[in-house]
Amino acid sequence: MKDGGKPVYVTLPAAFVKWIVLGGAVGLLAGSASALFLAGLDWATGARVNHPWLLYLLPIAGAAVSWLYAKFGGNSGKGNNLILEQIHDGGETIPLRMAPFTLAGTIATHLFGGSAGREGTAVQMGGALSDGLARLIRADAYDRRLLLMCGVSGGFGAVFGTPLAGAVFGLEVAAIGILRYEALIPCLSAGLIGDWTTRAWGIGHSAYSIGAVPALSAAVIAKVAAASILFGLTSRLFSELTHALKRAYAAAVPNPALRGFAGGVLIIGLVALLGTRDYIGLSLPLLEEAFRQAADPLAFLWKTIATSLTLGAGFQGGEVTPLFVIGATLGSALAPLLQLSVPFMAALGLIGVFCGAANTPIACFILGLELFGAEGAIPLFIVCSVSYLFSGHSGIYTSQRIASGKYRAFGQHEGLTGLTLAQIRRKKRE
Repeated sequence: MKDGGKPVYVTLPAAFVKWIVLGGAVGLLAGSASALFLAGLDWATGARVNHPWLLYLLPIAGAAVSWLYAKFGGNSGKGNNLILEQIHDGGETIPLRMAPFTLAGTIATHLFGGSAGREGTAVQMGGALSDGLARLIRADAYDRRLLLMCGVSGGFGAVFGTPLAGAVFGLEVAAIGILRYEALIPCLSAGLIGDWTTRAWGIGHSAYSIGAVPALSAAVIAKVAAASILFGLTSRLFSELTHALKRAYAAAVPNPALRGFAGGVLIIGLVALLGTRDYIGLSLPLLEEAFRQAADPLAFLWKTIATSLTLGAGFQGGEVTPLFVIGATLGSALAPLLQLSVPFMAALGLIGVFCGAANTPIACFILGLELFGAEGAIPLFIVCSVSYLFSGHSGIYTSQRIASGKYRAFGQHEGLTGLTLAQIRRKKRE
């Protein structure tokens, strides 16, 4: 067999080496950017905790960041969805300025008290840097798509310290129901090198323990499956609430700067209403507590609202860490009711809610193995499978395409993006 006129035994090793090198180069860029970002995030969180008055500047920060994006950001404001669109179609350039914009914008969100995460920022930086590399080496459309997927993998693997999950996330996130195996070696290289690079810069990652995994029985499996349904429905609640608030903010306050200001005011109001700052920033103390003792039954809901209000207003930041917190607190709260251990249920919730929102069950299963070990493999796989099903075709990424419907009744949705499907549903309700 021949490829482009040359025997496969000549072209295949060359392609293998090429993508190890290019994937590794993207991982090096994404890992270094993630290290800088995580260091900045630690600084911002510490400064906010030590200076509580910074929260009252959140409306001004929101207005400033939104104005800068509207004035100078170009199509950077699309965030992760721009990267997914380019993996599919490749019709737009991902501006290199997306990397510093999302870096500074997310640090500002956390410095002044918005509720957001870090995955979106790492993925956007990885995508922008990988597209810059594609332009530098004059990559064709096919190679550019693979480099963008490497950027996703490198950013995700670096920011969470989970290189294998990062590799598969890059293959899986663009479309519901398929894996892009042509990018397997490039994304694996990017995920591994991204994680190693971040660690080489001296950046560590939080560790959580699943505790003792209960012996599998029909009762345990039934309880895990029931909880997984709730995790899937919760992820759907988060996704649809965030998208609905984005539309509501845009309709009520068309000016982006005023929208950011209004969002900051609402977050301050929520903090005053609840009488606690547990739900702003990453909420890592809340996450850690969820693994130690049963969480407040409403903690997951308050974190959902705080994050949806923040991201809906246009603040920069990711969704994944808040989804971890939402899932872990929900699982922790369910533990006494289901008569299962708190850390076990917190771990399942952490993976399950993120899985349903991202529509990436294989990457999330691997994420669970990397975070919690192989002892919980079967419960983790059950959680990912059931949550993925019950979250429907909603998700946090509106440019994610439905390549294969989750169940037969919704086969007509194949080929649509999450945004198009949501628009169709709204028209039917009108």
